[in-house]
Amino acid sequence: MELKHYPDVKRARKFDIKDAGRIFIALLFILGVMIYVSIYSSGIENRTLLIIAAIFGGYMAMNIGANDVANNVGPAVGSGAISLMGAIIIAAIFEAAGALIAGGDVVGTIKKGIIDPNLIANTQTFIWLMLAALLAAAIWLNLATAIGAPVSTTHSIVGGVMGAGIAAAGFSIVSWGTMGKIAASWIISPVLGGMIAAGFLYLIKRNVIFKENKIEAAKKWVPIYIAIMSWAFSSYLIVKGIKHIIKVPLPLAISIGFIIAAIIYLFVKPLIAKKANELANDRESINTLFTIPLIFSAALLSFAHGANDVANAVGPLAGINDAIMSGEFGKKAPIPLWVMLVGALGISIGLALYGPKLIKKVGSEITELDQIRAFCIALAAAITVIVASALGLPVSSTHIAVGGVFGVGFLREYLMKLEEREKKSEEELMEEFKEAHLEKEMEKLREYERALESLGDPKKADPFVVKALIEKINREKAVIAKLVDGEIKLTKIEKKALKAVKKYELVQRSALKMIVAAWLITVPAAAVLAAMIYFMIRGILLP
Repeated sequence: MELKHYPDVKRARKFDIKDAGRIFIALLFILGVMIYVSIYSSGIENRTLLIIAAIFGGYMAMNIGANDVANNVGPAVGSGAISLMGAIIIAAIFEAAGALIAGGDVVGTIKKGIIDPNLIANTQTFIWLMLAALLAAAIWLNLATAIGAPVSTTHSIVGGVMGAGIAAAGFSIVSWGTMGKIAASWIISPVLGGMIAAGFLYLIKRNVIFKENKIEAAKKWVPIYIAIMSWAFSSYLIVKGIKHIIKVPLPLAISIGFIIAAIIYLFVKPLIAKKANELANDRESINTLFTIPLIFSAALLSFAHGANDVANAVGPLAGINDAIMSGEFGKKAPIPLWVMLVGALGISIGLALYGPKLIKKVGSEITELDQIRAFCIALAAAITVIVASALGLPVSSTHIAVGGVFGVGFLREYLMKLEEREKKSEEELMEEFKEAHLEKEMEKLREYERALESLGDPKKADPFVVKALIEKINREKAVIAKLVDGEIKLTKIEKKALKAVKKYELVQRSALKMIVAAWLITVPAAAVLAAMIYFMIRGILLP
């Protein structure tokens, strides 16, 4: 065991009040849902099934908040444009607002038309099917969040409905053509999002960052990029965010978005010029010009997400409620206010309790982001949805956002390779070596020092641990001193290793492999879970 992990091991042996608090709040929300629906459904036949469905719907909503919302605010947090707490507050408010204001008053109960409702035997079978799909999707999202994999909630519920449908009526119930389109989105969404994000990052670099006079370039180009973002987001919100309130054709939405973008351009151009005059002529200063647009993008993406993806939580629940109340199923189901509140509150609570893990994953653990890169990712998310809508392609907002993160990371690697083509001297390699390792050694030193402090009174602590930590601290100080003084020389092996590190350090390959694997197995994993749960429910409820 590494001694630097000693405080973590020590902490792991104790009861963590924060973890217990999160579980308590989540259970309190589920209990509240259960109590309300118990009162609401008093005297209704199949009341127990409705209560169970509401519990599953609340659980699903919390998992959507914990997993999917990270895609909207993760890049903004990772770039430093907004704090983690600020992002959670903004996302919670706008997710709930999107769900309640623009979430719609009806919802499709058979998600994406992936199964034929005519092959479902009766209302009872439909209710069991929806219960199994809802719980399976929620469990899969929970598992994905636990391992730090941002996955598509839409694909999760699609897999759940497909698996439960097959269990209920066989493979013929599935519309395999529709499933083929959904499978195609696994490739289309991240590739399109990554290409668009990388394309805009390259344009900003070429037109602003690589210019000798960055301030003058920023005055000219930053208002244009903000106007493009305004155009994309206005069109995106009109097409997707308020489609349940009013349906606007895509060409009209783009035209309205263009008018809004032109007005915003005229408004921000003098503000950008005034701000730019106060900045230094470097990249770090130019970054600050994108902070406010990033905050707005996080809010608008959250609003659109709440308006659209709340259906993933409340769609099956609304369908079950309608089937119990009217005896009909398979068509558009009205959404009672209490059902929408379960979805909106559940998403907000799940985000606040368990969202930070995925926000950090998307924002800082895949590749390093600054405001410009995060701006390109947010812009790509909106533009990709518009392009996909125009072409009739199925896309996933999760895959688009994460694909955008990888896109800007791989572009940085490509540009770095171009810069690295010239052979460097040993002195230059030494500087890179020192920069790459000095910070790491300093962090190790701080960890050992914190570990020593956590032991409390050294006289009462384990003398072996104390001695070992002191030796580690002294050793790190010696290494740091040599790095600072330039006494360490690179060997041939170290030079080769340094080049290898430089080649791969900008994008975490392990994160790429893990996320792609999670995407590929989301639908089949949710389907298998749903089939198993359906048979369990049927076995329990059959006389």
